[in-house]
Amino acid sequence: MKRFKYADERISERDIMIAIPSIVIGVGILSMPKQLASVTIGADGWIPLLLVGLFAVFITWAIAKFASGFQGQTFLTYASKIVTKPVAIVLSFMFAVLSIFITAYQIRKISNISQQYLFDRTPIEVIALTFLLVVVYAVSGSRAGLFRINMMFMPIIILIALTLVVFNLGWINIGNLLPAFQTPVSGYVQVVKNTGAISYLGFGILWFYLSLVDKPKKAPRAAAIGMCIPVGLYMIIFIMCIGVFGNAVTANILYPTIELAKVVEIPGGFFERFESVFFVIWIMAIFITATMAMDIGVFALNSIFKNTEKLKIILILTPIIYLAGMFPQDVVEVDLLGTIMGWAMIVLNVTILILLSVIAKIRGVQRDE
Repeated sequence: MKRFKYADERISERDIMIAIPSIVIGVGILSMPKQLASVTIGADGWIPLLLVGLFAVFITWAIAKFASGFQGQTFLTYASKIVTKPVAIVLSFMFAVLSIFITAYQIRKISNISQQYLFDRTPIEVIALTFLLVVVYAVSGSRAGLFRINMMFMPIIILIALTLVVFNLGWINIGNLLPAFQTPVSGYVQVVKNTGAISYLGFGILWFYLSLVDKPKKAPRAAAIGMCIPVGLYMIIFIMCIGVFGNAVTANILYPTIELAKVVEIPGGFFERFESVFFVIWIMAIFITATMAMDIGVFALNSIFKNTEKLKIILILTPIIYLAGMFPQDVVEVDLLGTIMGWAMIVLNVTILILLSVIAKIRGVQRDE
């Protein structure tokens, strides 16, 4: 029985490749075009999206490359060898705390969007609690099962996104994309400051999930390819929003991507209200993001408190996540929470990568080659 359970918890490098876009693509893409358009001119927002995306691809590859050198070892195990166990416990705990707040942000954000577009008479607290309970149910099961869900949902998510793009091609006005390259440097800096962190958030899962990979040496390439998917998708969606609505209109729409779905008209008139299907599918994407973020928090705490059952940790975290998600008073505070958590996670990941790499080199810690 134990052997079967162990085998069920193993994943392949392909699972990692799918997991990266699964956790990255979430609520951010729905409001991202508005945030970019408000500080750039024409379609210039694609430039910082690409630059930040390339940085995210590199960091993803670098983290996977480093972590893959410790095959079968958890983050706490090899970090303890490099920077001592107390420091490794602190780092793991920081990952857990940030993962909890990211989960809370995702749940609050989808609750706000659901209330605006679907459940206008339902209290946001009820929507958030319902969504959170579904996430908790998913996290309570097999960890490898989450990757199976990714494999099932991600093709559907990509398909619905491409459908959105294809059926909006006829509405594009090339003039809306102009003028090009007129945004000042300060505009690009503002984009990176406000949206860069949360847009590509997710590569931190590699510190923990790579311990489950059967062939970790293939993981860096797979993870980098996985991160390229949201980079390309973000750029396409942003350009489509600008091409259809124009820069000024996009900057004043709360969720341009959802509004883009409303424009879709499928030939033949056999299907109307495409945005309903788009929204339902995108709830899948946000569900995956929230589930994996919470699972990382559980994973990190479980590695610290090894004698504590996974379910007990989940039950302790659930009310904390709910209260954290309900703390922001309005949409502005929710977005601020997302920005803060995004930057905190990026700083933590980059700092840990540099810290462990340098100290491992100095102390001569052996890695699997």
